Amino acid sequence: MSNSFKNRVFGCAIIKSINSNYNADFSHQPRTLPNGTVYATDKTLKWSVRNYWKKNLNSNVFYSKTFDENMSPRTLDETFESHFGKDIFKISDKNKLRLEVLKSIMSYVDVRLFGGTYAGKTNISIHGACQITHGVNRFRENVIYSEQIMSPFRNPSEKNNDSTMTTLGTQSKLQEGHYVHHFSVNPRNIEDDVKLVGVDGISIDDIEKLKEGLRKGVTYYDSAAKAGTENELLLWVQLKENSKLVLPSFVELVTVKDDKTIDLQKVADVLTKEHVKGEIEKIELYYSIGITKITNEPANAIKMEL
Repeated sequence: MSNSFKNRVFGCAIIKSINSNYNADFSHQPRTLPNGTVYATDKTLKWSVRNYWKKNLNSNVFYSKTFDENMSPRTLDETFESHFGKDIFKISDKNKLRLEVLKSIMSYVDVRLFGGTYAGKTNISIHGACQITHGVNRFRENVIYSEQIMSPFRNPSEKNNDSTMTTLGTQSKLQEGHYVHHFSVNPRNIEDDVKLVGVDGISIDDIEKLKEGLRKGVTYYDSAAKAGTENELLLWVQLKENSKLVLPSFVELVTVKDDKTIDLQKVADVLTKEHVKGEIEKIELYYSIGITKITNEPANAIKMEL
């Protein structure tokens, strides 16, 4: 039985954030669109999935910050060498070097699924099988607040009368948010790269890891700033193998009501259209049954615990 995965998938992952900061900007505030709506980049969800694979599943991931013996972040080429050794960079032929680097990094699940750019001793761009959008808060309110925090240590650079005082700081949080990330999976995105270097494409095991990461990765990472941020729902719409169907983004189709109920009516309306429902192999809906309130879920959706 083949272990390759050939189906295309559409879906969404919902991240709940209560008195927390899921994705801060460089001023440490929750990110906001020009209209004030809170959002998160795709990078923060991918990071949480990679972190979960690395820490909980013991999977090798390539695009992850690592440190050298001096506790300095490694460069891209140094990261490659830490995973695959230095011998490949002894190859003088530029085309052969590019192929060998591509073959090496394509052996890692995060590269196959999320792709990436390699701009070091060679240059490679990989269009990953899984594409994730920014997550937009679909809860009506976007209330951001700041609070003062105190360090137990004084600032040694202070030379004024406050030099004997401990340091004060601030942290900003979102009172409540329900971020919706749309995603799609198309194994054919990496088909050319796979054929070029003779490695395996997307496997069923890759897909199971992706599902698990999208269901648990954010909750698994529980830092001080992100305490209160957790996975809330995963909707997985798997098409039949040869389907050419294209579905719209689910972000604007998901509604989170004032009582925290997640309304999937608009998603269900799309999935029950005549030209759509015949193209669907299965619909899976993962959430905390009995805790998360879902209404108007798609017909025939298989409900499972998050």
